[in-house]
Amino acid sequence: MKSEIIAVGSEMLTPWRQDTNSLYLTEKLNELGVTVNFKTIVGDRRKDLVSAIRTALARTDILIVMGGLGPTEDDLTREAVAEALSIALRRDNDQLAALHTRAAAMRFSMPENNLKQADVLAGAAILPNANGSAPGQWLDVPFAAYRKLIMLLPGPPSECKPLFDDVCLPRLRAIVPVRHIAKRTLRAAMIAESQADKLLAPIYTPYKDVETTILAHGGDIQLTLLCSKANAAQAQARVDELAGRMEEALEDWLYSSGAEASDSLEQIVLYYLGLRQATLAVAESCTGGMVAQRITAVPGSSRSFLGGAVVYSDKLKTAFASVAPELIAQHGAVSAQVAEALATGIRFRTGATLGLGITGIAGPAGGTESKPVGLVYIAVSDATKTECIEKTFRGSRERVRQFAAQQALDMLRRRLR
Repeated sequence: MKSEIIAVGSEMLTPWRQDTNSLYLTEKLNELGVTVNFKTIVGDRRKDLVSAIRTALARTDILIVMGGLGPTEDDLTREAVAEALSIALRRDNDQLAALHTRAAAMRFSMPENNLKQADVLAGAAILPNANGSAPGQWLDVPFAAYRKLIMLLPGPPSECKPLFDDVCLPRLRAIVPVRHIAKRTLRAAMIAESQADKLLAPIYTPYKDVETTILAHGGDIQLTLLCSKANAAQAQARVDELAGRMEEALEDWLYSSGAEASDSLEQIVLYYLGLRQATLAVAESCTGGMVAQRITAVPGSSRSFLGGAVVYSDKLKTAFASVAPELIAQHGAVSAQVAEALATGIRFRTGATLGLGITGIAGPAGGTESKPVGLVYIAVSDATKTECIEKTFRGSRERVRQFAAQQALDMLRRRLR
């Protein structure tokens, strides 16, 4: 079965508020084998909301409308659904009594506008809201010759989520055909999204029963595979088969694969460090501590990560990582030689098994013809050898820094595995 979610509220069309309920509801619906095909945010305008409801009902089996059930003038969900379906609203006496009882218990006088929360769509069942004054509603109606299931839920997460869990889920389980959704998530580092899709599209496109999505950000590719079937084992076998073929194609770019959101690159690096009982220290220039921040964000990282230094100036490159001033003078602060010296220097200064050194030109100024903005050198050193790679990343200062940190972590992963 297909479902759609409409979140109502002009505040969610601003930069300051987000719709988080739909993420929760999507997870719960997926557990029932129900896919979510569309999510829409509509402001507090009745005409727009009626249009969105009619559009949704023309293409989905289950429609959830969240928000707009309060007592104010801009709470228009009940009225919009009634108009979209050409049905009446009735004022429910039991709900009126519940509103007055709640007001008395809270010792305030019931405002007149609160009474609209007792308005119920004709034919709808009231869904008790144990955490607020606005009840939900459940409606099973014909629309364009099909049966449509509509749920009206309050907008506040503290009301929406428990009402859906306690009241809606049991009802859905009784009527939704048994389906199981299997999931696999693959993650790859430092492969372009276009390159990944060119490599993988011939593999995943023949799997019409598996939905494959690709998300790229900051040198990281996340591929999610979803398959819905009546039999859980069949669904899992299907995504596992496709995942196996994609893993082979991705080769060294792949760093994580699992049923849930896979481990981050920094978690994989820490896993390998722990496996080898190795430790790491970093000396970062252009990334300004981004690698250290990502590593230390992982709980338990202190077992393998000793620390490091942000060596932005030439003086601190010498003071904290023992880089010889004459080396900087000869080759420049942004050079393979200095990156290698940073890696070996921080390793010796801290006693770490591995040292990581990063130096580059993040921009937007500071570049030259021979050393353009985006040029980065990354080095990894251990007791046996020191390796350095040269990369040039395009884009803003923040993008250069993000990609440099991601490349550094991927270099560590490849060195440790």
